[in-house]
Amino acid sequence: MDPVLGDCSLASLRKRTSHKWRTYPPDVLPAFVAEMDFDPAAEIKDAIRAALDAGDLGYPHKGEMGEAFAEFAADRLGGWSPDPDLVFAIPDVMTGIIEVVQALVPAGGGVVINPPVYSPFFFRLELAGRRVVEAPLAAGPDGSYDLDLEAIDRALTLPGTGAYLLCNPHNPVGRVWSAEQLTAVAGLCDRRGVPLLVDEIHAPLVLPGATHVPFHTLDHPAARRAVIFTSATKGWNIPGVKCGLAVAGDTESATILGLRWDALLASHLGVHATVAALRHGRSWLDAVVAQIDQNARLLGDLLAHYLPGVRYRRPQASFLAWLDCRDIGLGADPAAAFLGAGRVALSPGPDFGSQGSGFARLNIGTSPELVAEAVRRMAAALPGERAGRG
Repeated sequence: MDPVLGDCSLASLRKRTSHKWRTYPPDVLPAFVAEMDFDPAAEIKDAIRAALDAGDLGYPHKGEMGEAFAEFAADRLGGWSPDPDLVFAIPDVMTGIIEVVQALVPAGGGVVINPPVYSPFFFRLELAGRRVVEAPLAAGPDGSYDLDLEAIDRALTLPGTGAYLLCNPHNPVGRVWSAEQLTAVAGLCDRRGVPLLVDEIHAPLVLPGATHVPFHTLDHPAARRAVIFTSATKGWNIPGVKCGLAVAGDTESATILGLRWDALLASHLGVHATVAALRHGRSWLDAVVAQIDQNARLLGDLLAHYLPGVRYRRPQASFLAWLDCRDIGLGADPAAAFLGAGRVALSPGPDFGSQGSGFARLNIGTSPELVAEAVRRMAAALPGERAGRG
């Protein structure tokens, strides 16, 4: 691995006290929550140290975050040039989404999502008193996924549907939606009068061969009205600093965000870390993307050797692998078997919706050695001679 990423040794990783490393006993290898094992970028650590040295621990101000994000977007996100004044600091993507949903959708109203999808889309909407309206992804026999435009249109026309929450790049299936697909979605929402909220948190981690299209770059009026949510937390592995970004598409959505400033206070250290990541951490990000791409290819080889019954399609973005385990006899929640017999923790597929039955999500944001160890442990969960392959 590139030295800037550290060595990801278990001895050093187990000194960490985050959710990833405290949820399970020490004999379990954690590969579930979307937190990478790489060392933070030196530029981010320097920015946090400088703030501490200055006693800069007060209430947050977004400072230069709007300008820093606009610079990064122009360089790395398809030439997108968001107005820095329309970039808002938020504590995290889901909190920002829920605040905007509560402003746009009356209590009891529906929000369209595309399962299998990030599990907080379900429970956070329900906690906010809004209904989940499912427009499932279309799944192909080869493990591919696509947006089902007919299902989306049907969902948008249901009584009480008040918003559409789109995930791009998609978690957990790793798809990066094309400009044509996104334009079609914008057209449907425009025709039905339903506002769009777009989670683009994994956009900095698009892998070679795929191209992320920021929703605001589409030539469509519905796209220009959308609210985009993103963060440096996934790309630079800093979820603990609590800072995300919401990018308003127009003055109306900017007003919604501005009025909710007190509910959307980010961490001040998170703002410092985010600006440092966006402006000075791009070479570190390049090293991460290269390592994830290597790990994604390695995972295919490992599965073919140890778990040939598991179907896997290399993701187009991020460090999360969506594994189809339906043919290996581990039931609706194979992650439970991997944990019990193999002592490796994956995210249960059913958490991402009923469409995830028989699936599990594996975090490969780590060293190749720990990716291999995770797969070997997974294989130990299989009965009989299959557990002894290799």
